Amino acid sequence: IYLQACMTWLISCPMRSLAIFSFIQPYQFVNLRDFRLAQIMIFAIEEINRSESLLPNVTIGYRIYDTCGSRLSTMSISPSATCECLSNRKYYPSFFRTIASDYHQSRALVYIVKHFGWSWVGAVNSDNDYGNNGMAAFLQIAQEEGICVEYSVKFYRTETEKLKKVVDIIKRGTAKVIVSFVSFVEMGLLIDQLSIQKIAGFQMIGVESWITTKNYITSSSFHSLGGSLGFAVRKINIEGFADYVIKEFWDTAFPCSQSEGNSSQYALNCSRYEELLALKIYNEDVPEQRYASNVYKAVYAVAHSLHSLLKEHYFCCTFLMIISKLSFFFVNWQQDSDGLFQFKSVGYYDASLPPLQRLMLNTKNIIWAGGQLKPSSVCSESCPLGTRKAAQKGRPVCCYDCIPCAEGEISNETDSINCKQCPREYWSNEEKNNCVSKNLEFLSFTEVMGIVLVFFSLFGIGITVLVAILFYSKKDTPIIKANNSELSFLLLFSLTLCFLCSLTFIGRPTEWSCMLRHTAFGITFVLCISCVLGKTIVVLMAFKATLPGSNVMKWFGPKQQRLSVFVFTLVQVLICVLWVTISPPFPYKNMKYYKEKIILECNLGSTIGFWAVLGYIGLLAALCFILSFLARKLPDNFNEAKFITFSMLIFCAVWITFIPAYVSSPGKFTVAVEIFAILASSFGLLFCIFAPKCYIILLKPEQNTKQNIMGKTTSKSY
Repeated sequence: IYLQACMTWLISCPMRSLAIFSFIQPYQFVNLRDFRLAQIMIFAIEEINRSESLLPNVTIGYRIYDTCGSRLSTMSISPSATCECLSNRKYYPSFFRTIASDYHQSRALVYIVKHFGWSWVGAVNSDNDYGNNGMAAFLQIAQEEGICVEYSVKFYRTETEKLKKVVDIIKRGTAKVIVSFVSFVEMGLLIDQLSIQKIAGFQMIGVESWITTKNYITSSSFHSLGGSLGFAVRKINIEGFADYVIKEFWDTAFPCSQSEGNSSQYALNCSRYEELLALKIYNEDVPEQRYASNVYKAVYAVAHSLHSLLKEHYFCCTFLMIISKLSFFFVNWQQDSDGLFQFKSVGYYDASLPPLQRLMLNTKNIIWAGGQLKPSSVCSESCPLGTRKAAQKGRPVCCYDCIPCAEGEISNETDSINCKQCPREYWSNEEKNNCVSKNLEFLSFTEVMGIVLVFFSLFGIGITVLVAILFYSKKDTPIIKANNSELSFLLLFSLTLCFLCSLTFIGRPTEWSCMLRHTAFGITFVLCISCVLGKTIVVLMAFKATLPGSNVMKWFGPKQQRLSVFVFTLVQVLICVLWVTISPPFPYKNMKYYKEKIILECNLGSTIGFWAVLGYIGLLAALCFILSFLARKLPDNFNEAKFITFSMLIFCAVWITFIPAYVSSPGKFTVAVEIFAILASSFGLLFCIFAPKCYIILLKPEQNTKQNIMGKTTSKSY
């Protein structure tokens, strides 16, 4: 009845211009919104007709038709026709926009989705030009912005079974955010299905066609769609329109509602409008008529164009241009403390501004779906620092696995595609999110290995000093005199230096320590071997001197012994001087053995110099071993050659095994092997040469006699 009365009133008006609205939807659903738009058109026409400046002496009228909810209506006055397809002048030459096209709204939807960090969304649209074109634009822009769509489904208002399938897909989907590019009627059907099946917890992102429809926000629908967000057309207050809707409409369309309604001039039977008259005071939807300004401006645009034509007598083609703002309000479905539902404005989008300034939101005012925190809608959670994204085969790019960065690589940004290699002297920390300086490795005094080696070095020095003190206290005894006390003390001094030089290999390598450790080692060991070699020659010369008529000892007396030691040592000194002059050892950061740490070691500089030092030591040791081996069968009481042979055997064995161990040992173990070789060979010389003498001095003093040394003791008879 209400619809019939409205249509009677509209059609009874003067018919001068054309207007098309959608009053009746399928299933006899009355679209009160479009009826209000027709009212605003008539209101604007009546204003123009009363104007003395605009179209004077001209009265304009209208003729209204109902589209009955057709899929697409082409019209020259278009308050809510946002389809981008209508911009094609070839197919729609008479279409003029009074509202921004859906291209801007589609782009704005992408901005919103990206702003809130939602990369995994569902998409639902009406299967008509409005929904298909709008969703196509959204999908294209979303793909460009790296947003993935889990599903994209559509339905039309008459497709009941298809609508149920759409709802089922929404239920099964993992996306928590749904972009709904749905027409007014289709959205009502979708809301009904969601409410019936009590589907909730999805964050709906809507468009201007339904987001501010007041009769859609009910207790039942709010359970499913509470917290919905979407773009709404800007509202404008048209002065006098509310009063017009309340008073003039009822006075004109329903004369029986007037006080003089029983007058004979009114032929209508008021009883047939009894139920309708209860809606007389209903005007709650008037403030929400967001398209009213578009109709209002369109009518005035036509009037001004006609005014210009009549004034200038210009009857050729006139182009009607109506410019609407490319901006939308961002609204949120909320319920206040009084239980009233409202469309809360929480920001805006203005496509005319630069990209970074287009979107403005007040996130604190947003009520999210379910009244909880902002939902997360991603196919895969963000990859944390220290990992990189690896695409899952056969799935969208938003679905990925988070792979930890390899050793030495980092990612210091969320959702990194690649891990970055750390600079050469840096390594990744444990979390793989930062490059830190590599640990410097060297044999230090504070670590266990260093402490043990220092202990044995000091122990060797202590034993050597004690032996020297013992020998000095017994320097007048036959066993000390018979074994060349001067060379013995010089040998003990050189062994002390050998033990000391092992300490130079411990600690952080520096330019001076690198040169000192190798040269000190080479010189002290040559001094040591020279003393042993001198003692060996003395043994041989002493035996020769016991032969009748032999005077060889005058050729190898104390002066010659000191001179031989000096000459042998001087050769090594010259080799070391050449080495440190031409290409000296230097501190070096070795990154070859380990990727995660730097070995701080002494580079040899000239390898020829190093092997020349070792070779010269080996040559003297071999010569000493040969001579002592030849003298091993001399009379026991006079002979220390066999002890020298044992000591040289140990010395040579240590240094022969040292070479492969030195070459193959990495890092600080190379230094440890070298120190071990120095200590082992030094202890071998110390114990093999001096232990037997100390044994006699301390435990067998009766054998420390000249007769025993000369072999003149009387043999014990049995």
